[in-house]
Amino acid sequence: MEDVTISIIILVAYLVITGLLAHKGWKETKTKEDFMLGGRKVHPYIIAISYGATFISTSAIVGFGGSASMFGMGLLWLTFMNVFVGIFLAFVVWGNRARHVGKNLGALTFPEIVGKRFNSRFLQGSFGLLITIFMPIYASVVIIGAARMIESTFKLNFNLALIVMTGIVAAYVLFGGLLAVLYTDALQGTIMVIGMILSGNNNGYRDDIASSWNLRCIWRGNRSTPST
Repeated sequence: MEDVTISIIILVAYLVITGLLAHKGWKETKTKEDFMLGGRKVHPYIIAISYGATFISTSAIVGFGGSASMFGMGLLWLTFMNVFVGIFLAFVVWGNRARHVGKNLGALTFPEIVGKRFNSRFLQGSFGLLITIFMPIYASVVIIGAARMIESTFKLNFNLALIVMTGIVAAYVLFGGLLAVLYTDALQGTIMVIGMILSGNNNGYRDDIASSWNLRCIWRGNRSTPST
C-alpha cells in the first residue's frame, strides 16, 4: 500500500510538471512557425533529449526489452541499430543540412521540404500520405505502452488508462504545439536517462531477471508473476 501511495504522489507530481511545461509551450507559441517548429530557436539539449525520448521510448525500452527476455538478448542489437541509424546518422549526417534546406525554402514540414526542393506536389502529397497513415500507428504503440505501465503499476483498467493518456497527450500537443511536445519529452527523456543509470548501478542479477520478467509481462499485457 505504501508503494502505491508513493507511486501516486510521483505520478501526480509528474503530471503537474508536465502541465506547467505544456503551459510554457502554449505561452511561447505565437506564430505558425512557433507551433510547427518551435520558432527554430530551441536549445540543442532540448531537441536532442526530446528526440531520444520520442524515438527510444516504448518500442526500444519496453518492446525490445520484453522481446529480448523471450527470444534472447541478441535482439537488443536492433535497439543499437535504431540508435545508430535513427539518431546518430540522422543528426550528424542529415540533420544540419535538412534544417538549412527547410529554413531556406520556408518549409514547416518534411513533406513540404521535399515538395519545394524538387518542385513536386506529387512527392509532397505522397510523403504526407505516408506520414498520415503510419505515424498514428507508431504513436498509438507508444501510448499503449504508457497505458500498460499505468495498468501494471496502479492496477487500473487498461482502457481507462489508455483514454487518460490519450487525452493528456492530445491536450498539450493541440494547445502547446511543438514547444510543449519538446519540453515535456525532454522531461521524460531526462527521467529515462537517470532511471537507466540508477538501475544499471544498483540492480543485481536477480533484479535484472525480475526486471526482464516485468518487461515481458508489460509487453504481453500479462500481470502474472513467475513461480519461485
